[in-house]
Amino acid sequence: MCSRIAAVTDRMPPRTATTFTPPVMEARAWLRGLSFPPERPLINLSQAAPTALPPEGLRQAMAEAILDDPAAHLYGPVLGMGALREELAARTAALYGGEVTADQVAITSGCNQAYTAAVATLCAEGDEVILPAPWYFNHRMWNDMAGVVTRALPCGPGMIPDVEEARSLVTSRTRALVLVSPNNPGGVEYPAGIIAAFRDLAREKRIALILDETYRDFHSRPGAPHGLFADPDWDGVLIHLYSFSKAYRLTGHRVGAMIASPARLAEAEKFLDTVTICPAQPGQIGALWGMRNLDRWLAGERDEVLARGRKVKDGFARLATQGWHLLGSGAYFAWVEHPFALPSPDVARRLVAEAGVLLLPGTMFTPAGDTAAERQLRVAFANVDSAGIGSFIDRLAGFAA
Repeated sequence: MCSRIAAVTDRMPPRTATTFTPPVMEARAWLRGLSFPPERPLINLSQAAPTALPPEGLRQAMAEAILDDPAAHLYGPVLGMGALREELAARTAALYGGEVTADQVAITSGCNQAYTAAVATLCAEGDEVILPAPWYFNHRMWNDMAGVVTRALPCGPGMIPDVEEARSLVTSRTRALVLVSPNNPGGVEYPAGIIAAFRDLAREKRIALILDETYRDFHSRPGAPHGLFADPDWDGVLIHLYSFSKAYRLTGHRVGAMIASPARLAEAEKFLDTVTICPAQPGQIGALWGMRNLDRWLAGERDEVLARGRKVKDGFARLATQGWHLLGSGAYFAWVEHPFALPSPDVARRLVAEAGVLLLPGTMFTPAGDTAAERQLRVAFANVDSAGIGSFIDRLAGFAA
């Protein structure tokens, strides 16, 4: 009996036990037992997810398909609708000035799934992936659950990772470098030259560059954010990730994309078929309609998000005299340093209870023991209007930990 108990307690933990609680879910738990009066409602800056409905025309197209199109209720191709793959390929080629074909595009059930599929095609147990820190927490969580070792690349001045420091982290087990631009959680847009330098390093070391551009549609600069697709051999090194969720308010429908070599997508197809069989048809129908009909509307959405970002920058310039510092900002996010002696998890919990502000501590995005993160917070501001951002800044100004 004793030996049997020892065998049970000595076994390896299940994959889910190797990582942490989802940060957004953990933060929502802080709201239990709290109430917020109508004159001072909660300002929720914890998650980058549009809360408004998609445009009516897009919803109408999805509704008509559900009512009238039998295919909307059936399994579709594992790698997504042909028409949507073709549209995204053409759009990507036009934006970046390169050649992208439909057989280099896979539609996934959200951009998170695109990342998991990419890592599944690259890594075996014990292989390594380099993530700039602070990182997008779901990237780290998947690495943990996949048995992949995360090598943290600390960001330098301006929240930009350093290529030479990344070079020092590459080992014989490294399989990929990951960049997110505009960045989650830091908000910053990586210069095209930096992205190209990471591509060059990945090619030199014979590893992949996974470039997540979930927030590309809210980039502040006109034109292509980089020139990677102009390289005729781009798919030998680049795995590009994209999301329709933020652009067309389709978060609940889970529509993302992975753009890579046909050989890579053939491997990803095995993973995707096993996990979801195919992306849901209604969301793909909405994404396709959006790409074909909502360019002008999306340009207006971009202008509004950029205006909110400027409002955040102006607000933290005012808070600088109280010791607050804006370390990075752009697209949906700001990364800020607070002035208090308390660690950021304690500050975040007190902000909920005392100021009615919900945001995430920097420690949720960094390796354990990162002392800088104990002074840092992530602000997801894109879902708060200009007046709400003003109220947020006022509440920070009046908060004393």
